[in-house]
Amino acid sequence: MGYPGLSRRGFLAVSAAAGVGMTALSGCGGDSGGGSSDGTTTIEWWNISTTEPTKGVWAALAKKFEAQNPKVKVKIVQLENDAYKSKMTALTASGKLPDIFHTWGGGVLKQQVDAGLVDDLTDRTKDFADGLLPVAKEPYLLDEKVYGIPFDIGMIGFWYNKALFQDAGITEPPTTWGAFLDAVRKLKAKGTTPLALAGKEKWPGMYYWAYLSMRTAGASALQKAYDDKDFTGDPFVQAGQHLQELVDLQPFQKGFLGAAYSSPTGQAASVGNGKAAMELMGQWAPVVQADAGKGLGDDLGFFPFPAVEGGKGTITEVFGGGGGHALRSGAPQAAVDFLKFFASEATDVELVKKTGALPVVPAAESAITDPNIKAVQAQLKAATGFQLYLDQAYAPAVGQEVNDSVGALIAGSKSPQQVAESITKTAKEEQ
Repeated sequence: MGYPGLSRRGFLAVSAAAGVGMTALSGCGGDSGGGSSDGTTTIEWWNISTTEPTKGVWAALAKKFEAQNPKVKVKIVQLENDAYKSKMTALTASGKLPDIFHTWGGGVLKQQVDAGLVDDLTDRTKDFADGLLPVAKEPYLLDEKVYGIPFDIGMIGFWYNKALFQDAGITEPPTTWGAFLDAVRKLKAKGTTPLALAGKEKWPGMYYWAYLSMRTAGASALQKAYDDKDFTGDPFVQAGQHLQELVDLQPFQKGFLGAAYSSPTGQAASVGNGKAAMELMGQWAPVVQADAGKGLGDDLGFFPFPAVEGGKGTITEVFGGGGGHALRSGAPQAAVDFLKFFASEATDVELVKKTGALPVVPAAESAITDPNIKAVQAQLKAATGFQLYLDQAYAPAVGQEVNDSVGALIAGSKSPQQVAESITKTAKEEQ
Protein backbone atom coordinates (compact mmCIF):
# COMPACT_ATOMS: atom_id res chain seq x y z
CA MET A 1 0.00 0.00 0.00
CA GLY A 2 1.23 3.53 -0.74
CA TYR A 3 2.15 6.10 1.86
CA PRO A 4 -1.00 8.13 2.69
CA GLY A 5 0.89 11.21 3.88
CA LEU A 6 2.68 11.64 0.54
CA SER A 7 0.96 12.87 -2.62
CA ARG A 8 1.24 10.78 -5.77
CA ARG A 9 3.04 13.67 -7.45
CA GLY A 10 5.54 13.84 -4.61
CA PHE A 11 6.16 10.10 -4.58
CA LEU A 12 6.73 9.90 -8.34
CA ALA A 13 9.07 12.90 -8.20
CA VAL A 14 11.25 11.65 -5.39
CA SER A 15 11.30 8.09 -6.70
CA ALA A 16 12.53 9.29 -10.07
CA ALA A 17 15.08 11.62 -8.46
CA ALA A 18 16.39 8.89 -6.24
CA GLY A 19 16.57 6.33 -9.01
CA VAL A 20 14.88 3.81 -6.78
CA GLY A 21 12.86 1.10 -8.44
CA MET A 22 10.93 -1.69 -6.78
CA THR A 23 13.95 -3.96 -6.99
CA ALA A 24 15.91 -1.59 -4.75
CA LEU A 25 12.97 -1.05 -2.45
CA SER A 26 12.48 -4.75 -1.85
CA GLY A 27 15.81 -4.93 -0.05
CA CYS A 28 14.55 -3.07 3.01
CA GLY A 29 11.98 -3.38 5.72
CA GLY A 30 10.40 -6.78 5.77
CA ASP A 31 13.43 -8.45 4.20
CA SER A 32 15.93 -7.18 6.78
CA GLY A 33 16.23 -8.04 10.42
CA GLY A 34 15.99 -11.70 9.59
CA GLY A 35 17.71 -14.66 11.14
CA SER A 36 20.00 -17.08 9.32
CA SER A 37 20.23 -20.83 9.67
CA ASP A 38 22.99 -20.46 12.29
CA GLY A 39 20.83 -18.18 14.44
CA THR A 40 22.55 -14.92 13.39
CA THR A 41 20.33 -11.83 13.09
CA THR A 42 21.28 -9.21 10.50
CA ILE A 43 20.10 -5.66 11.09
CA GLU A 44 20.28 -2.98 8.40
CA TRP A 45 21.44 0.48 9.52
CA TRP A 46 20.93 3.46 7.20
CA ASN A 47 22.78 6.68 8.07
CA ILE A 48 24.24 9.82 6.48
CA SER A 49 27.77 9.66 7.92
CA THR A 50 29.69 9.71 4.63
CA THR A 51 32.65 11.89 5.64
CA GLU A 52 35.66 11.13 7.82
CA PRO A 53 36.29 10.77 10.66
CA THR A 54 32.61 10.08 11.42
CA LYS A 55 32.22 7.43 8.73
CA GLY A 56 35.11 5.39 10.11
CA VAL A 57 34.13 5.93 13.75
CA TRP A 58 30.60 4.69 13.10
CA ALA A 59 31.84 1.65 11.19
CA ALA A 60 34.14 0.81 14.11
CA LEU A 61 31.25 1.17 16.56
CA ALA A 62 29.21 -1.28 14.50
CA LYS A 63 32.09 -3.77 14.70
CA LYS A 64 32.34 -3.21 18.45
CA PHE A 65 28.62 -3.93 18.82
CA GLU A 66 29.00 -7.10 16.76
CA ALA A 67 31.88 -8.23 18.99
CA GLN A 68 29.66 -7.72 22.05
CA ASN A 69 26.76 -9.48 20.32
CA PRO A 70 28.24 -12.36 18.30
CA LYS A 71 24.86 -13.48 16.99
CA VAL A 72 24.18 -10.08 15.37
CA LYS A 73 25.52 -8.63 12.13
CA VAL A 74 25.13 -4.95 11.21
CA LYS A 75 24.74 -4.10 7.53
CA ILE A 76 25.59 -0.41 7.03
CA VAL A 77 24.12 1.72 4.24
CA GLN A 78 25.60 5.24 4.13
CA LEU A 79 24.19 7.92 1.84
CA GLU A 80 24.85 11.64 1.36
CA ASN A 81 22.17 13.93 2.82
CA ASP A 82 20.05 14.66 -0.26
CA ALA A 83 20.31 11.13 -1.65
CA TYR A 84 19.29 9.76 1.73
CA LYS A 85 16.22 11.99 1.96
CA SER A 86 15.09 11.06 -1.55
CA LYS A 87 15.58 7.33 -1.09
CA MET A 88 13.94 7.31 2.31
CA THR A 89 10.88 9.11 0.91
CA ALA A 90 10.62 6.48 -1.82
CA LEU A 91 11.07 3.66 0.69
CA THR A 92 8.39 5.22 2.88
CA ALA A 93 6.01 5.33 -0.07
CA SER A 94 6.67 1.62 -0.65
CA GLY A 95 5.78 0.79 2.95
CA LYS A 96 9.21 -0.67 3.74
CA LEU A 97 11.87 0.96 5.90
CA PRO A 98 15.29 -0.25 7.11
CA ASP A 99 15.59 -1.79 10.58
CA ILE A 100 17.47 1.27 11.90
CA PHE A 101 17.41 4.57 10.06
CA HIS A 102 18.57 8.16 10.52
CA THR A 103 15.85 10.65 11.40
CA TRP A 104 15.67 14.33 12.23
CA GLY A 105 12.22 13.88 13.76
CA GLY A 106 9.48 16.43 13.11
CA GLY A 107 6.93 16.26 10.30
CA VAL A 108 8.75 13.65 8.23
CA LEU A 109 8.90 11.23 11.16
CA LYS A 110 5.25 11.98 11.97
CA GLN A 111 4.15 10.97 8.47
CA GLN A 112 6.10 7.73 8.76
CA VAL A 113 4.54 7.09 12.17
CA ASP A 114 1.02 7.90 10.92
CA ALA A 115 1.55 5.35 8.15
CA GLY A 116 2.30 2.67 10.75
CA LEU A 117 5.88 2.20 9.56
CA VAL A 118 7.82 3.18 12.71
CA ASP A 119 8.18 1.33 16.01
CA ASP A 120 6.85 2.92 19.19
CA LEU A 121 9.98 2.88 21.36
CA THR A 122 8.39 4.24 24.54
CA ASP A 123 8.51 0.99 26.48
CA ARG A 124 11.31 -0.73 24.54
CA THR A 125 13.85 2.01 25.34
CA LYS A 126 12.64 3.35 28.70
CA ASP A 127 15.51 1.78 30.64
CA PHE A 128 18.04 4.08 28.91
CA ALA A 129 16.12 6.83 27.05
CA ASP A 130 14.86 8.47 30.23
CA GLY A 131 18.43 9.50 31.08
CA LEU A 132 19.08 11.41 27.84
CA LEU A 133 18.94 15.22 27.58
CA PRO A 134 15.29 16.28 27.32
CA VAL A 135 15.93 18.92 24.61
CA ALA A 136 17.65 16.29 22.46
CA LYS A 137 14.62 13.99 22.67
CA GLU A 138 12.00 16.60 21.75
CA PRO A 139 12.01 16.15 17.93
CA TYR A 140 11.23 12.44 18.30
CA LEU A 141 8.30 12.72 20.73
CA LEU A 142 4.85 12.48 19.15
CA ASP A 143 1.76 12.47 21.36
CA GLU A 144 4.09 11.82 24.32
CA LYS A 145 5.40 8.63 22.73
CA VAL A 146 9.04 7.99 21.81
CA TYR A 147 9.75 7.22 18.14
CA GLY A 148 13.46 8.00 17.93
CA ILE A 149 16.61 8.05 20.05
CA PRO A 150 18.98 11.03 19.61
CA PHE A 151 22.73 10.76 19.21
CA ASP A 152 23.44 14.45 18.61
CA ILE A 153 21.90 17.88 19.18
CA GLY A 154 22.99 21.21 17.82
CA MET A 155 22.25 24.40 15.96
CA ILE A 156 22.99 26.26 12.76
CA GLY A 157 25.28 29.29 12.93
CA PHE A 158 28.09 31.04 11.11
CA TRP A 159 31.52 29.44 11.06
CA TYR A 160 34.14 32.02 10.13
CA ASN A 161 37.81 32.49 9.41
CA LYS A 162 39.23 34.78 12.13
CA ALA A 163 42.31 35.66 10.06
CA LEU A 164 40.24 36.75 7.06
CA PHE A 165 37.98 38.81 9.31
CA GLN A 166 41.01 40.55 10.85
CA ASP A 167 42.51 41.20 7.44
CA ALA A 168 39.27 42.90 6.37
CA GLY A 169 39.19 45.05 9.49
CA ILE A 170 36.27 43.22 11.10
CA THR A 171 37.09 43.34 14.81
CA GLU A 172 34.18 41.26 16.11
CA PRO A 173 31.42 39.03 14.71
CA PRO A 174 28.31 40.98 13.64
CA THR A 175 25.23 40.81 15.87
CA THR A 176 22.76 42.56 13.54
CA TRP A 177 21.82 41.92 9.91
CA GLY A 178 22.99 45.38 8.90
CA ALA A 179 26.38 44.77 10.48
CA PHE A 180 26.55 41.37 8.78
CA LEU A 181 25.99 42.94 5.35
CA ASP A 182 28.68 45.51 6.18
CA ALA A 183 31.07 42.65 7.01
CA VAL A 184 30.29 41.06 3.65
CA ARG A 185 31.11 44.35 1.91
CA LYS A 186 34.40 44.69 3.81
CA LEU A 187 35.46 41.17 2.88
CA LYS A 188 34.64 41.77 -0.79
CA ALA A 189 36.59 45.04 -0.72
CA LYS A 190 39.63 43.02 0.38
CA GLY A 191 39.16 40.57 -2.48
CA THR A 192 37.96 37.81 -0.15
CA THR A 193 34.95 35.62 -0.95
CA PRO A 194 32.63 36.31 2.01
CA LEU A 195 30.47 33.17 1.94
CA ALA A 196 30.60 29.62 0.65
CA LEU A 197 27.33 27.98 -0.40
CA ALA A 198 26.40 24.57 -1.77
CA GLY A 199 23.80 25.89 -4.22
CA LYS A 200 23.41 22.52 -5.90
CA GLU A 201 22.05 20.90 -2.75
CA LYS A 202 19.57 23.69 -1.80
CA TRP A 203 19.19 22.78 1.90
CA PRO A 204 22.17 24.95 2.93
CA GLY A 205 20.51 27.95 1.27
CA MET A 206 17.27 27.24 3.12
CA TYR A 207 19.04 28.02 6.39
CA TYR A 208 19.28 31.71 5.44
CA TRP A 209 15.58 32.17 4.71
CA ALA A 210 14.58 30.13 7.76
CA TYR A 211 16.73 32.17 10.13
CA LEU A 212 15.66 35.47 8.55
CA SER A 213 12.02 34.39 8.95
CA MET A 214 12.68 33.62 12.61
CA ARG A 215 14.35 36.97 13.12
CA THR A 216 11.60 38.98 11.40
CA ALA A 217 8.52 37.05 12.58
CA GLY A 218 9.75 35.28 15.73
CA ALA A 219 10.53 31.60 16.22
CA SER A 220 6.97 30.46 16.86
CA ALA A 221 5.69 32.08 13.64
CA LEU A 222 7.20 29.39 11.41
CA GLN A 223 5.14 26.62 13.00
CA LYS A 224 2.03 28.83 13.02
CA ALA A 225 2.45 29.59 9.31
CA TYR A 226 2.69 25.88 8.58
CA ASP A 227 -0.37 25.10 10.70
CA ASP A 228 -2.31 27.94 9.02
CA LYS A 229 -0.94 26.99 5.58
CA ASP A 230 -0.06 30.63 4.94
CA PHE A 231 3.46 32.01 4.48
CA THR A 232 2.37 35.18 2.67
CA GLY A 233 2.50 37.44 5.75
CA ASP A 234 4.76 40.50 5.60
CA PRO A 235 7.50 39.05 7.85
CA PHE A 236 8.08 36.09 5.49
CA VAL A 237 8.22 38.35 2.44
CA GLN A 238 10.60 40.61 4.37
CA ALA A 239 12.79 37.59 5.13
CA GLY A 240 13.08 37.01 1.40
CA GLN A 241 13.85 40.67 0.84
CA HIS A 242 16.65 40.55 3.40
CA LEU A 243 18.05 37.47 1.69
CA GLN A 244 17.78 39.29 -1.64
CA GLU A 245 19.87 42.10 -0.13
CA LEU A 246 22.60 39.57 0.58
CA VAL A 247 22.36 37.88 -2.82
CA ASP A 248 22.63 41.27 -4.57
CA LEU A 249 26.06 41.70 -2.96
CA GLN A 250 27.25 38.59 -4.86
CA PRO A 251 28.83 37.15 -1.70
CA PHE A 252 29.21 33.51 -2.73
CA GLN A 253 32.12 31.65 -4.31
CA LYS A 254 32.42 31.35 -8.08
CA GLY A 255 30.26 28.50 -9.40
CA PHE A 256 28.30 28.18 -6.15
CA LEU A 257 25.07 27.19 -7.91
CA GLY A 258 26.73 23.96 -9.03
CA ALA A 259 28.65 23.34 -5.81
CA ALA A 260 27.98 20.46 -3.42
CA TYR A 261 28.45 20.63 0.33
CA SER A 262 31.12 18.08 1.23
CA SER A 263 32.93 17.53 -2.09
CA PRO A 264 36.61 18.55 -2.51
CA THR A 265 35.52 21.74 -4.31
CA GLY A 266 32.31 22.35 -2.36
CA GLN A 267 31.08 24.61 0.42
CA ALA A 268 32.91 23.04 3.36
CA ALA A 269 36.20 22.79 1.46
CA SER A 270 35.99 26.45 0.39
CA VAL A 271 35.98 27.48 4.05
CA GLY A 272 38.33 24.73 5.21
CA ASN A 273 40.92 25.77 2.61
CA GLY A 274 40.66 29.45 3.45
CA LYS A 275 39.07 30.43 0.14
CA ALA A 276 35.85 31.76 1.69
CA ALA A 277 35.44 33.57 4.98
CA MET A 278 32.18 32.06 6.26
CA GLU A 279 29.56 29.38 5.93
CA LEU A 280 26.16 29.01 7.62
CA MET A 281 26.17 25.43 8.89
CA GLY A 282 25.62 23.11 11.84
CA GLN A 283 27.91 21.92 14.61
CA TRP A 284 29.40 19.27 12.31
CA ALA A 285 31.02 21.98 10.13
CA PRO A 286 34.58 21.82 11.56
CA VAL A 287 34.82 18.07 10.98
CA VAL A 288 33.58 18.30 7.37
CA GLN A 289 35.81 21.31 6.65
CA ALA A 290 38.83 19.31 7.77
CA ASP A 291 37.75 16.25 5.75
CA ALA A 292 36.84 18.04 2.52
CA GLY A 293 39.63 20.63 2.90
CA LYS A 294 42.54 21.35 5.22
CA GLY A 295 40.61 22.77 8.16
CA LEU A 296 41.30 26.11 9.85
CA GLY A 297 42.43 25.01 13.29
CA ASP A 298 42.63 27.93 15.71
CA ASP A 299 41.54 30.37 12.99
CA LEU A 300 38.02 28.92 13.02
CA GLY A 301 35.35 30.74 15.02
CA PHE A 302 31.59 30.58 15.53
CA PHE A 303 28.84 33.17 15.97
CA PRO A 304 25.04 32.96 16.04
CA PHE A 305 22.83 34.23 13.22
CA PRO A 306 22.45 38.00 13.69
CA ALA A 307 19.27 39.77 14.79
CA VAL A 308 17.26 41.68 12.20
CA GLU A 309 16.68 45.30 13.10
CA GLY A 310 13.00 45.86 13.92
CA GLY A 311 12.19 42.16 13.82
CA LYS A 312 10.15 40.26 16.40
CA GLY A 313 12.76 37.53 16.82
CA THR A 314 15.89 37.61 18.95
CA ILE A 315 19.46 36.41 18.51
CA THR A 316 18.86 33.82 21.24
CA GLU A 317 16.23 31.96 19.18
CA VAL A 318 17.88 28.94 17.61
CA PHE A 319 17.37 27.08 14.35
CA GLY A 320 18.73 23.57 14.08
CA GLY A 321 18.19 20.07 15.33
CA GLY A 322 20.11 16.93 15.89
CA GLY A 323 20.40 13.43 14.61
CA GLY A 324 18.54 10.40 15.84
CA HIS A 325 17.71 6.83 14.99
CA ALA A 326 14.27 5.29 14.53
CA LEU A 327 13.28 1.67 13.97
CA ARG A 328 10.90 0.20 11.43
CA SER A 329 7.72 -1.32 12.78
CA GLY A 330 8.44 -4.84 13.96
CA ALA A 331 12.21 -4.38 14.11
CA PRO A 332 14.00 -7.18 16.01
CA GLN A 333 15.25 -6.82 19.58
CA ALA A 334 18.81 -6.65 18.22
CA ALA A 335 17.95 -3.25 16.72
CA VAL A 336 16.78 -1.98 20.13
CA ASP A 337 19.98 -3.33 21.68
CA PHE A 338 21.96 -1.36 19.08
CA LEU A 339 20.13 1.86 20.00
CA LYS A 340 20.97 1.26 23.67
CA PHE A 341 24.61 0.66 22.77
CA PHE A 342 24.69 3.84 20.66
CA ALA A 343 23.10 5.91 23.45
CA SER A 344 25.50 4.69 26.13
CA GLU A 345 27.90 7.01 27.93
CA ALA A 346 30.91 5.19 26.49
CA THR A 347 29.67 5.60 22.90
CA ASP A 348 28.65 9.22 23.44
CA VAL A 349 32.07 10.11 24.84
CA GLU A 350 33.66 8.54 21.77
CA LEU A 351 31.35 10.50 19.43
CA VAL A 352 32.11 13.76 21.26
CA LYS A 353 35.88 13.23 21.25
CA LYS A 354 36.27 11.82 17.74
CA THR A 355 33.48 13.41 15.66
CA GLY A 356 32.70 16.71 17.38
CA ALA A 357 29.16 15.69 18.25
CA LEU A 358 27.38 17.47 21.07
CA PRO A 359 26.51 15.04 23.87
CA VAL A 360 23.02 13.72 24.51
CA VAL A 361 24.16 11.80 27.60
CA PRO A 362 24.74 14.34 30.42
CA ALA A 363 27.77 12.46 31.77
CA ALA A 364 29.54 12.86 28.41
CA GLU A 365 29.54 16.65 28.54
CA SER A 366 32.97 16.74 30.16
CA ALA A 367 34.44 15.23 26.99
CA ILE A 368 33.98 18.50 25.06
CA THR A 369 37.34 20.21 24.59
CA ASP A 370 36.90 22.18 21.33
CA PRO A 371 36.18 25.85 22.14
CA ASN A 372 33.85 26.26 19.16
CA ILE A 373 31.77 23.25 20.13
CA LYS A 374 31.64 24.69 23.65
CA ALA A 375 30.37 27.94 22.12
CA VAL A 376 27.61 26.10 20.26
CA GLN A 377 26.62 24.29 23.44
CA ALA A 378 26.54 27.54 25.40
CA GLN A 379 24.32 29.12 22.76
CA LEU A 380 21.96 26.15 22.91
CA LYS A 381 21.77 26.29 26.68
CA ALA A 382 20.89 29.99 26.54
CA ALA A 383 18.30 29.53 23.77
CA THR A 384 14.93 31.21 24.31
CA GLY A 385 13.28 29.48 21.34
CA PHE A 386 13.99 26.56 19.02
CA GLN A 387 12.90 25.67 15.48
CA LEU A 388 13.66 22.33 13.82
CA TYR A 389 15.03 22.28 10.25
CA LEU A 390 12.11 23.25 7.99
CA ASP A 391 12.61 20.36 5.57
CA GLN A 392 12.13 18.03 8.53
CA ALA A 393 9.67 19.99 10.67
CA TYR A 394 7.23 20.22 7.76
CA ALA A 395 5.68 17.50 5.63
CA PRO A 396 8.15 16.37 2.93
CA ALA A 397 6.47 18.17 0.02
CA VAL A 398 6.34 21.46 1.93
CA GLY A 399 9.91 21.14 3.16
CA GLN A 400 11.10 20.43 -0.37
CA GLU A 401 9.23 23.46 -1.69
CA VAL A 402 10.94 25.66 0.91
CA ASN A 403 14.31 24.36 -0.28
CA ASP A 404 13.43 24.72 -3.97
CA SER A 405 11.87 28.17 -3.71
CA VAL A 406 14.67 29.62 -1.59
CA GLY A 407 17.15 28.08 -4.00
CA ALA A 408 15.33 29.81 -6.86
CA LEU A 409 15.50 33.16 -5.05
CA ILE A 410 19.24 32.75 -4.54
CA ALA A 411 19.62 31.80 -8.22
CA GLY A 412 17.64 34.87 -9.29
CA SER A 413 14.55 33.15 -10.73
CA LYS A 414 12.03 33.90 -7.94
CA SER A 415 11.13 37.04 -6.02
CA PRO A 416 10.61 37.13 -2.23
CA GLN A 417 6.84 37.37 -2.80
CA GLN A 418 6.89 34.38 -5.16
CA VAL A 419 8.81 32.32 -2.59
CA ALA A 420 6.13 32.99 0.03
CA GLU A 421 3.33 32.23 -2.45
CA SER A 422 4.91 28.98 -3.69
CA ILE A 423 5.40 27.62 -0.17
CA THR A 424 1.83 28.58 0.73
CA LYS A 425 0.44 26.89 -2.38
CA THR A 426 2.24 23.62 -1.59
CA ALA A 427 1.18 23.77 2.07
CA LYS A 428 -2.45 24.11 1.04
CA GLU A 429 -2.18 21.16 -1.35
CA GLU A 430 -0.87 18.87 1.40
CA GLN A 431 -3.57 16.81 3.10
